[in-house]
Order: sequence, then structure tokens, then C-alpha cells
Amino acid sequence: MADRTPSEKPEKSETNTIRGSPAPSSHELPASYPKDKGYAWLIVTGAFMIQVTSMGINTAWGVMQNYYEQHIFNTVPNVSVQLSIVGSLSLAFMRLMGPAAQWLAPKITHRGVLLLGCALKAMGMIFAGFATQIYHLYICQGILFGSGASFMYYTSQQIAPGWFVKRKGMALGLVASGSGMGGLVVPFIMSPINNSLGPAWTFRVLGFICLVLDLTACAIIKEHPDARQPRGKKKLMEIIQLDVFKSINYWLWVIASDLVLLGYFNPFYFLPSYGRYYVGLTDTQGAALVAISSAFNFFGRALTGYTSDYLGQVNTFALFNLIAGLSCFFMWGYAFSYGLLIAFSVVFGITCGCYFSVLSPITNTILGNELFPTGLSFLLIFNILGVFGPNFCSALESHLLVAQANYQPYFSYKMFSGVCYVLSFVVCVVLRCRLSTKWRQGV
Repeated sequence: MADRTPSEKPEKSETNTIRGSPAPSSHELPASYPKDKGYAWLIVTGAFMIQVTSMGINTAWGVMQNYYEQHIFNTVPNVSVQLSIVGSLSLAFMRLMGPAAQWLAPKITHRGVLLLGCALKAMGMIFAGFATQIYHLYICQGILFGSGASFMYYTSQQIAPGWFVKRKGMALGLVASGSGMGGLVVPFIMSPINNSLGPAWTFRVLGFICLVLDLTACAIIKEHPDARQPRGKKKLMEIIQLDVFKSINYWLWVIASDLVLLGYFNPFYFLPSYGRYYVGLTDTQGAALVAISSAFNFFGRALTGYTSDYLGQVNTFALFNLIAGLSCFFMWGYAFSYGLLIAFSVVFGITCGCYFSVLSPITNTILGNELFPTGLSFLLIFNILGVFGPNFCSALESHLLVAQANYQPYFSYKMFSGVCYVLSFVVCVVLRCRLSTKWRQGV
């Protein structure tokens, strides 16, 4: 391996044995752990749990936003814009803290970074239960929970690919599907507790769930011996390698990913309020739309991983983006009944989350193993722009409602998401041509 250090053990033989290597200590994994099977799938399980509690809770923020708009902050001006910042801020910090996790890992180990993230996530949720102002939610769910989710998300995304070779796409697709599972389950936790005990207890229950699942993930997730890095002090420039910015393909990948994220969150955040406005849906029916999207998102991310092992990651990413964009134009654009909203939730749910299944392998394909950790860190930072898509749309929607007398409410959300996905498809095609002109070659 290109990034192997002199202190690491000798190369493996084809039978995954180490010739003449010392026996591992009791707290380390044996160097003979095979890839693509055995303990590798426990790593997937742990990373899946992190996705459930990180992306799953963020995806379901629309349920809490809808409740706060109607019952808690219903007299606050521009409440939709202000509350949408909570979800966006959480997602922004989830990406912003990647370099911090990368810097901490050599000092406190990846396990230490995971435990720190676990503590921050649980604290963020529990403290949010005491919020009485919108800015309290900014601090608790936005900054505390978002930072903890970043530490756990980045670390799991860095470790999991090292356990797979042939089944990397399927494995990372299953990991990413944890977000869909979280988005499916969490709304049905939020809605009944909101209606019976109030949002304070909703956050406390979610904090306890985060603590249990994330501690389990911390106990499971370990680096593969081949990828283990020695502990010790390193200079900042030895950890963060700026050569990633010399790659044009990397910049194309950043643009394509940001475009996807700009359009990704609008349906999850605004379908409940959209359904209430046009169809008269109840809170439970609105939560069901988010749950349906998340359920098929779970299936779609697993399907993405399976498909990418055969068609290639970039090919799969481009195809799914095109379908998601067209569904925003031609399905959500004409969805004025509960049945059509369900149909859109299914199609968009299957295709919209493809990026989260392929972000690690495509980054690795473009940059290689040595630059991959830095490339992943900065990719997540650049993705901060994308998570403010709902805020951009909310501001645009507020302007259009005032400026145009005959404006159709929520139209900007539909068109914005569709345009973003189609533009990402175009950038993907350019990237695919630069990586290889042989379309039958899986890239």
C-alpha cells in the first residue's frame, strides 16, 4: 500500500496470514482478519448505527419544525426560515468538524474520537429538551449534536472502506442506508411523543437512543490492521495534505456533491407543511410522508451500493441523480393529492440519497489512499454549502410570495430541487468522461 509506514507488520500472503509476525495484543484485531467477510460486516453494523442517529435524526427535523411552527413559535415572524436554520446548522457542523476529527485521531485514537462524538450527540439532544427560544436549538441541535455527529460520521466513513475490496459498494450502501432507516423510524418516535408529552421529552428520548446505539458502535468499530496508523504527534501539514486541491476531478466531484445536497433536503423538510397546505394533511400524515421517503431511501441506498459494484460508482450516481431531478419536476410538480405525494415520496426516496452511498469510494477513486482522508475531510466541509439549500429556498419563497400576486406556494422548492439534481447529473457526466471514456468500464 502506498501509505504503509515502516513500523507496520509485513505484507499479507494470499491466504491472509502473516509470515513471522508477532501475536497481536488482546485489545487489537489479529492482522489475519480477512476483508469482505467476518468482522467486516460488524463494522458495517456499527457504522449503520451511527448513520441512524446522525443523518436519520437530521433528516426527520421537518417533523419537529412542523410541530414548532404550529404550537410553540407560531407567533414568530418568518418562523419557517428561522427553524430551517436548525437543521441546516446541524448538517453544516456535521461536515465542518471533519478536519478536527482527522487531527484528533492520531492523538486520542479513532476510538477516542468516536466516544467524544457519542457524548456530544447525547448532550445536544438532551439539552435541546430544555430549549425555550429558537437560538437554544441552534446551540444544542445545531452545534453540539452536529459536532458530535461529525466526529462519528467522519471516523466511520474513513474506517469502513478499509475492510472491503470486492464488496465495498454494497457495504457502504448498507452503511448509508442507516440514514434512511433513521428517517423511517424517528418520525414515528417524534410525532406521538410531541402530541402526548411535548417536544422536550421527544429530545430526551432521542438523546437516550443516541447514547445506546452510539456506544454500541464505539465498541464495534476498529481499524483494519492494514490501515492502522501509528499514534504520536504529527505536524498539521502531515495530517492535512493540500495536494487534493490540484485535482480537477476532485473539484468536479465537489461541485456535483454540493448540487445534490442543495436539492436533497427540501422534500424532507417541507413535504409535511406542503401536504398540510394543499391537501389538509394531519401531523401524523405529514410525518408518514417523511417516513415513506426515508423507508425507500433506506432501500435506495442499499440498491445504490449493489448497483455500483456492477455499473461503477460514478455511473450509478449520475443515473440516480437524473431520476431524482425528473421526479421533482414531473411528480412533485403536479402532486396535489395524498396519493401523488406518496408516489413522489417513493421515487424520490429511492434515488435521492445515492450520494451518501458513494461519497467515500468515489473520493478514494479520484485521489487514492494517501490523499483520501484529507479529501474526505474537505469534501464534507465544501458540502456545508449544500445543506443550506432549504434556507435559500425559504428566502426565495418568502420573496416570491410578496412579489407575485398569483404565485403558487411551494413552487420554488420543487423547481430548485429538480434543477440541482439535473445539474449534478451533467457535472457527473463530465467527471465520468474525464475518468474514463470507456462507458462499459465500471467507474
